[in-house]
Amino acid sequence: MISGLSVATALLTLTASVNALWPIPQSYKRGDTTVWLSPDVQLVFDSPPEVCFPPSYRYTKRRVQEAWSRTREIIFQERFVPWKFYPRGTKFEPGAGTGKVIEKVFVEQTSVDKPEPARYGEFDESYKLAIPITGGNFTSLGAYGVEAALGGGREPGAVYITAGSSLGVLHAFTTLSQLFYYSNSQPGGVYSRLAPVEIDDKPKFQHRGLNLDVARQWYPKEEILKTIDALSWNKMNRLHLHVTDSQSWPLEIPAMPDLAAKGAYADGLTYSPQDLQDMLTWGWSRGVEVILEIDMPGHTTSIAEAYPELITGRDKQPDWDRYAAQPPSGSLKLRNPAVKKFLTTLFDDLLPRLKSHSQYFHTGGDEVNKNVYNFDENIKSNDSAVLQPALQDFVSYAHAELGRHGVTPLVWEEMLLNWNLKLPKDAIVQTWISEASTKKVIEKGHRVIAGNYNFWYLDCGYGQWLDILPASYKNFYPFNDYCSPRKNWRLIYSYDPTAGLTQEQVKLVLGGEVHAWSEQTDPANIDSVIWPRASAAAEVLWSGRTDATGKNRSFPDASRRLAEFRERLVLRGVGAGPIQQLWCHQNPGGCQL
Repeated sequence: MISGLSVATALLTLTASVNALWPIPQSYKRGDTTVWLSPDVQLVFDSPPEVCFPPSYRYTKRRVQEAWSRTREIIFQERFVPWKFYPRGTKFEPGAGTGKVIEKVFVEQTSVDKPEPARYGEFDESYKLAIPITGGNFTSLGAYGVEAALGGGREPGAVYITAGSSLGVLHAFTTLSQLFYYSNSQPGGVYSRLAPVEIDDKPKFQHRGLNLDVARQWYPKEEILKTIDALSWNKMNRLHLHVTDSQSWPLEIPAMPDLAAKGAYADGLTYSPQDLQDMLTWGWSRGVEVILEIDMPGHTTSIAEAYPELITGRDKQPDWDRYAAQPPSGSLKLRNPAVKKFLTTLFDDLLPRLKSHSQYFHTGGDEVNKNVYNFDENIKSNDSAVLQPALQDFVSYAHAELGRHGVTPLVWEEMLLNWNLKLPKDAIVQTWISEASTKKVIEKGHRVIAGNYNFWYLDCGYGQWLDILPASYKNFYPFNDYCSPRKNWRLIYSYDPTAGLTQEQVKLVLGGEVHAWSEQTDPANIDSVIWPRASAAAEVLWSGRTDATGKNRSFPDASRRLAEFRERLVLRGVGAGPIQQLWCHQNPGGCQL
């Protein structure tokens, strides 16, 4: 028996198996027959003959083989027993000797990977996956055999995957890992009660990301690598590292060693060129592109630790809030030759090291304070009419330097909407203030990465992190932060990055990001701040806010699938918070309003 996934199948009966996949595929059909995965299961990787000739093949093959090795380890080592999702006393594991044993996973990549780094739209992330339970009209797989398997002839006792690129293969492996469970009654046994399976899947949005601020707190490289892992398990494909800010500069720039030596919080709390390369390579092997942001001209005070002459209005106290969004105040000077020389040196050092992994670089541009430029000897004004052309000169220079390196800029929305700057035609604008911002940016002809802070800011709701003086106590009580309340996963799940847009306008929305700013987040709590709430955004960005019929995806279906996925994250070392109390998982439909 095989049927389409529905709310009815998600609200499980006593005898039905769990069928959770996160994010939900575009098309998912499954049955209720048991199959087992052999501990000696083999990967058979098949590609078009021409893929063997370009040098890129060895990288494609390595990426697939490494991903398969990780997938095997997840399936056989995480030992996920889904007892939480069955009523007490239910015998949910299959008996010994039931079901076929899967001995092989056949993978066909039908197209040659594009040379990397790729630009948006150049990579095919789609895949098909099938686990048949009846025989077909062929006995072996040659070139393009997987496609034939999915279309008609099928050999039982195997998994069939076909994908247009190595990224699609990686996504298929991620899905495959969620189809199997560990058997306590059959030690070492791994089973699925979902066969036959047919999945035809691809992402709705190209950019599915997390913005992680690693400047306000210190995050060891290992923590960032672990976050990349978690992103890949959610089929998210971008890590936006907000790597410097007013508070610290942890990124080592060999051409200017004092930047990190003096700008880091302490000796050793820096990212060396090798650390950065490790992050980029780790992301590449998992299908996650790492994009760096060095915010400018605001949020740059830490530069003054090494180059005080480049910063205006440095750490003005006690009324810092007149000159910055948060302490310490300070911005790069405008129309300053020394600042331009600094940018050239910075980009000449950094961009060649990034370019082999990403064609994009984020130059920030948010929260530029007008008053701080009263202290800039070349400006001496907070008048927008004076500041706008000076800011245009600064940004145009920075983006021209990026262009010289063949890199496309990303900017925050204020550059375009508040300051009305002219940006390169290919510049991508990141919106965070409202849905109206996204529409305005598109009307100006630019591509968008969305992430309304009212929905997708993960650091909101933890309360005020600034100390409140006694005289201001009543004004700030009960000490909420600016973006309270906390954004629970249901609110995050309800956000549609394309709300209110026409079909033509939607084409300019590349995707979106959830944001983890670090005023009150560090390695001790980062997992619980990000996960599983970011997973809710991951499904919106992969599957879309609505299903194939145009209806909003329901909480009763999503909460059960997300709860099971959360268990898998925890077993992999991610400190993700719970979705509901355990009784709700064991009593489907019993916790609804």
